[in-house]
Amino acid sequence: MITLSPDAFETFLADSDDGPVVMLNLLRFAPDGGRERHLEYLRMAKPILARFGASIVFRGNGLPVLTAGEEKGWDAVLLVQYPNRSTFKAMVDDPEYQVAFQVGKSALADIILQPLRPNQEMM
Repeated sequence: MITLSPDAFETFLADSDDGPVVMLNLLRFAPDGGRERHLEYLRMAKPILARFGASIVFRGNGLPVLTAGEEKGWDAVLLVQYPNRSTFKAMVDDPEYQVAFQVGKSALADIILQPLRPNQEMM
């Protein structure tokens, strides 16, 4: 089930909105054509992202996990940069995006969506 945590989303939106945010998407596709539906979602979402000043900065397929442990790997990773938090919220609420989201949602068996803030100390 792909659902935003209301508490986490509220906390995310309440924080400072003064700079870009990158969304890390770890994706596990549904076994019944999920990868193909995800590509359709991306075709639908790209012009919407552009309209909000957002862009895909990295898209890649997962390779075998190199670390030991119970965690399974992910099928794909997507990094999307938004101008700020309120832009992400506006896009999520956009009616055209909601149509694309339904396609994207049907493509996935599991997802981790984690916002990232650029860290200038490490650059």
